[in-house]
Amino acid sequence: MVETEVILESLVYVESVLGKWLIKARYQVLKNQVGNTMTDPITDMLNRIRNAQAVSHKTVSIPFSNIKFEIAKILDQEKLIDKVEKKGRTPKRSIEITLKYGNEGSAIFGLKRVSKPGQRIYTNNKDIKRIHGIVIISTPQGLMTGKEAKKRKLGGEIICEVW
Repeated sequence: MVETEVILESLVYVESVLGKWLIKARYQVLKNQVGNTMTDPITDMLNRIRNAQAVSHKTVSIPFSNIKFEIAKILDQEKLIDKVEKKGRTPKRSIEITLKYGNEGSAIFGLKRVSKPGQRIYTNNKDIKRIHGIVIISTPQGLMTGKEAKKRKLGGEIICEVW
């Protein structure tokens, strides 16, 4: 009798472990089918910068895309970050941003995504507003600051504001 109970308990345990493995295997299959979808990679970039600064990290790594690299280069040109570099090779390429800190804390006090995938915001050159920081605009001639777009008399999609 005792051996039968031990065998039954062992079978129940084995069944539960196998069930967990099957669930895990199914999860991996479904995850591979769906993939890692992200609805707004620019917002993800801004959030990563904001979160890294909140905990005083020196660098932040962001998955690579051309538009995110251009935004980072603009932040570098405007002296809001120390350095921006491409890292790695094509499949796992990333952008490494070295954040800038001074006596008063971070060089970037705030980041705001303006034009979102669900609601695009466009402006002409006359309506580009002035803020304490910079506005990044996507124009027919590429990404640039609002100041530069106004000087070139270009309008476009307002990507974000940084101050």
